[in-house]
Amino acid sequence: MADITVTEHLLLHQKLSPHATGQFTGLLYDLILSGKTIARHTGKAGLMDVLGGTGEVNVQGENVQKLDEIANRIMKYRMERCGALCAMGSEEEADIIRVRPEFPIGDYILIFDPLDGSTNIDVNIDVGTIFSIMRRPDGRKGEVETEDVLQKGSRQVGAGYILYGPSTMLVFSTGNGVHGFTLDPGVGEFLLSHPDMHLPVVGHTYSVNDGNWRNWSPATRKAVDWFRTGKASDGKSYSARYVGSLVADFHRTLIYGGIYMYPADTKKPEGKLRMMCEAFPLSYLAEQAGGKASDGRGRILDRTPGHLHARTPLFIGSKEDVETVERIYAEEGGA
Repeated sequence: MADITVTEHLLLHQKLSPHATGQFTGLLYDLILSGKTIARHTGKAGLMDVLGGTGEVNVQGENVQKLDEIANRIMKYRMERCGALCAMGSEEEADIIRVRPEFPIGDYILIFDPLDGSTNIDVNIDVGTIFSIMRRPDGRKGEVETEDVLQKGSRQVGAGYILYGPSTMLVFSTGNGVHGFTLDPGVGEFLLSHPDMHLPVVGHTYSVNDGNWRNWSPATRKAVDWFRTGKASDGKSYSARYVGSLVADFHRTLIYGGIYMYPADTKKPEGKLRMMCEAFPLSYLAEQAGGKASDGRGRILDRTPGHLHARTPLFIGSKEDVETVERIYAEEGGA
């Protein structure tokens, strides 16, 4: 395979994507630069004083890890200066982040989780940066308001993640399929390694935190039990696989198929995952790869968040597997 860089790939496919403008390409360039910088820090995590928590609690009520803070600072610094954004939203920040007037103001809004799975850093498990890109609604001028950011998931114009693992990978879509790029440390570039990624129609793995069993509804227990004991449409049984790092679990599901589940429970009746910085971008990728993403009742990307940190249940992966959950929920009268 020829060594095609991310920028070259965007330029080659520009005619196929109405969003691949110069401003948009510049946005992705700075996202990639942010990812390289974060990868450098995570790669040295065991050698530097960046392991463990800061002692602070973020807006989600979660303990802030040192690398959370570092990754968030890198993303904010780099992306505010890229010239393509008017606002950002971070999992680590309570409110929207407006681009200051001393920097060029663009037309795009970036929502991101700077370091998903950061509690796994101490044990050297894969983590990642997840991002979602939207355009500011047409006709909106002046200071960006919260309602400009709270858009339906289907209005995304791009989404992806950067996975920091044995190799650093960028997986993204601008509405024309899903493509994966692997960072070549020798040249410092992300090179096309996984063109046109597709989710199998049905998989043979399910991924769920079984420790929440006692807090699930009867419908959720029945759905999970189906994957424990049932068989896929090709007659094969399912195996359980769960990393506990959303971006790592999704990446495996994207490549091999199957289903990732994080249902609502009695402790988190609205779900645990953040709609805008986790569920929306991964759902966008799943659909672009031929898969499906649901809250158990319907399409995730049809939902509109009520606030920046709205949460949702998530069932995502192979089309047949997600539809199995929806069928069981419908038969049992809901989640």
